[in-house]
Amino acid sequence: MNPLCRITPRHTLPAVLLWLTCLLPLHANAQTTDSAPEETPSTAAAEAQQPTFEQLVQQLAGGSLRDRAATVNQLSSQSDERLADVFNALVAGDLLANKDKPPVIAIRDGERLTDALSGADLTGTERLRRIPVNNSLRTQLRGQVAQLNLYHPNTDKRYAAVERFIRDGVDDETAALLRAHQQVEDSGRVQDAITTALAVYQLQSDDRAIRLAAIDELSGSLEQEARNALRGIAENDADAELRSAAAEAIESIQSRISFYRFVENLFFGLSLGSVLLLAAIGLAITFGVMGVINMAHGELIMIGAYTTWGVQVLFPDLIEWSLLIAVPAAFLITALVGIAIERGVIRFLYGRPLETLLATFGLSLVLQQAVRTLFSPLNRSVSSPEWISGTLSINPVLSITYTRLYILIFGLMVFFALMLVMKRTTLGLKVRAVSQNRAMARAVGVRSSWVDALTFGLGSGVAGVAGVALSQLTNVGPNLGQAYIIDSFMVVVFGGVGNLWGTLVSAMSLGLINNFLEPYAGAMLAKVLVLIMLILFIQKKPKGLFPQKGRAAAD
Repeated sequence: MNPLCRITPRHTLPAVLLWLTCLLPLHANAQTTDSAPEETPSTAAAEAQQPTFEQLVQQLAGGSLRDRAATVNQLSSQSDERLADVFNALVAGDLLANKDKPPVIAIRDGERLTDALSGADLTGTERLRRIPVNNSLRTQLRGQVAQLNLYHPNTDKRYAAVERFIRDGVDDETAALLRAHQQVEDSGRVQDAITTALAVYQLQSDDRAIRLAAIDELSGSLEQEARNALRGIAENDADAELRSAAAEAIESIQSRISFYRFVENLFFGLSLGSVLLLAAIGLAITFGVMGVINMAHGELIMIGAYTTWGVQVLFPDLIEWSLLIAVPAAFLITALVGIAIERGVIRFLYGRPLETLLATFGLSLVLQQAVRTLFSPLNRSVSSPEWISGTLSINPVLSITYTRLYILIFGLMVFFALMLVMKRTTLGLKVRAVSQNRAMARAVGVRSSWVDALTFGLGSGVAGVAGVALSQLTNVGPNLGQAYIIDSFMVVVFGGVGNLWGTLVSAMSLGLINNFLEPYAGAMLAKVLVLIMLILFIQKKPKGLFPQKGRAAAD
């Protein structure tokens, strides 16, 4: 003990004061010592009170819209890989919850429901209700989703995220984010979109040189927002040089847009031509090679379309495979129907074209009524598999639908397969022999009657395959084939009777002509103009673009 703190009887009062003075520092030290260990538990408790990702997601189910917005802000700081799915579902109105404590949070994908936290499939979810959001929260969520998607492994997701930033506007924070991501982005398409977004942002700069550089950068952009920004400068900016530069940039953009519009029209014309090719190529065999005017050809196309619908009805769980099943099924069914028509009716009418025309026209009415009786007169909808749905976006002004692209490829595949059959198989050799000289073919042992039946069946089967393709473009109904019978005859006559290459060229030509005329003349008038042009052409070249040569042309 400090000697100064000893109390003696002679100096009681001063000693007491001195003693208290000595005790005060000791008391203070004791308080400091006692309070020091209390800070660690309080800090740990604060950290423990931070909600987890699961708890925050569950909080979305309750509270007001303001509380939900605050929860979204908290979630946006999370780095969980499930966050993008939750936000996307919330924006789309597909995030569901019940009133349990804690609630079950589910994501709806069509008819499927999955747990948002575990990813497990859910059943017995009749008590789930949609978690509501307002426009303000929806806008906030879209911005958050765009930031999350900016680092998504899928290129399309990253591109869509940048597109979202361009539409919503780029601020200083977003510009910094885009610049940082541009350094690591490996997709040229996304790089160009980021460059456009930053150029639109730089148009707001006070530096004239920066604005001129941004205008020059945007002169190669096809984004609508870029054009709008340039148009605003060209019309309203006080600087004459900036207005002139913006006007030149807009003119450059418009020329590029015109080119891509032409490419798009070219593609749609070829896709329409592929539809005409599929519809006409079977008729090119029956009419062009056999000389039979089959007015029931359209109904064979209809039967192929109904076969596709029937496959999906019989196998509802195999929608993704339905077209692959329907193609051979439609070919076989319509080929058998064609053989039955040839054996039952047409073989008695060879050499009498007018009677053949009337008989097949009557058959077309019979087939239409039979379908109405069996399946009702109502149109049927055929579902498209996921792999044939959607659009291939090449740039902001040029996109190609997968359906038409696949039909174009499919039409060419059918054409070359048919060419292979006609040129490289025994059946093709016999068909050509019978078509050129029936008597000579019989003299060398060719059974012309069976060749006629198989040829008609082949043409009918191809018509059924055409129906499978058409079922992806329009509803299936009893009158489906009537819309294509006239066009099919036009294609065959224009290309040259009996010439498959002529059928290909004429189908694509008529498709292109019709597609380029429609924007100016309308759909109906365009068809009339095409028919008039075809009539005038036939007056000049009655045997079509590619007339037959040799014995087959002697008539």
